[in-house]
Amino acid sequence: MSDRGRIDLAIWNLEGGKLAVACLLCACLSFSIGDVCFKYLSGSYSLQQVVVTRTIIALAVTVGVIVPLTGGWGSLATRRPLLLISRGLCVVVANLAFFSAVSILPLADVSAVFFVAPLLTTTFSVVFLRERVGVRRWLALAFGMLGVILVVRPGSAGFQWPLLLPLVAAISYATFNTITRKTGMSESAPAMALYMHMTFFVTGSAAGLWLGDGRFSGRVPPAFEYLVRAWQWPDIADAPVFFLTGVVTATGAYFVSQAYRIGEASLLSPFEYVTLVLAVFWGFSIFGEVPSYLSAIGIALILGSGIFMAVRGAQVRQGRWIRHLLMRK
Repeated sequence: MSDRGRIDLAIWNLEGGKLAVACLLCACLSFSIGDVCFKYLSGSYSLQQVVVTRTIIALAVTVGVIVPLTGGWGSLATRRPLLLISRGLCVVVANLAFFSAVSILPLADVSAVFFVAPLLTTTFSVVFLRERVGVRRWLALAFGMLGVILVVRPGSAGFQWPLLLPLVAAISYATFNTITRKTGMSESAPAMALYMHMTFFVTGSAAGLWLGDGRFSGRVPPAFEYLVRAWQWPDIADAPVFFLTGVVTATGAYFVSQAYRIGEASLLSPFEYVTLVLAVFWGFSIFGEVPSYLSAIGIALILGSGIFMAVRGAQVRQGRWIRHLLMRK
């Protein structure tokens, strides 16, 4: 490779990394606003009704705005439809588990447990994608896991089994991110976002046909009441919230797809902890939720490990770019 080629490659890695992080931060903000909307609507509506409604809006935004601005209809072509459907199913499971917990538990606690996902994403990137992670970042992962344990507190009197639901969501979401990275540059972000929305629409509609009459309402544990509540015509005052949910879902799906297709999962996953900070902020400012003492320590450990991993990941990448510049053969 020529010196010019090495320089171009290093610049692409640098700028690509910055763009991937920027996209992920936009996705984090979008999804955190969506979490607030879901929690607000969870007191009156079925999860599946909210999902289907927001998906219709998200599809309209994706097809009407995002696709025309990011490559047109040709960008929706895919060579891996089954892989994209599998990716969509992963995020469907993640949403069901996460928002079932959010409906009855503090947003900050649920988000903190869910944030084992970036830890798992980094692990999966090593196992399945052969990305490299050093000893120090593995230690940071261990501290992050300790923080999750402090929030969940398994075996203690304060343990609540619905806190296991965000763990299920975390595994599903980490798999989702790994598949996104696996598809890489072969699939466009609009195509990945469209397939995800379509998967939500099909599964949500099917669940609505089965559960939408409320036949199981009042006969399931509280954590699952959000799933089986009867569908109803939305109140006019809630219409802006439904609309906002759809818009932020569309933008978040596009940006997270774009981020993980152009950036390394081990670099990006720590930046998802921004959503945890936002969850604490939204939970306190909107819902008046204050984390317990142990939960606060756990959240701090999770945040600390994420920040360390972000800094260390940037250092590792910088070293790689320098080596690319210095290579002569």
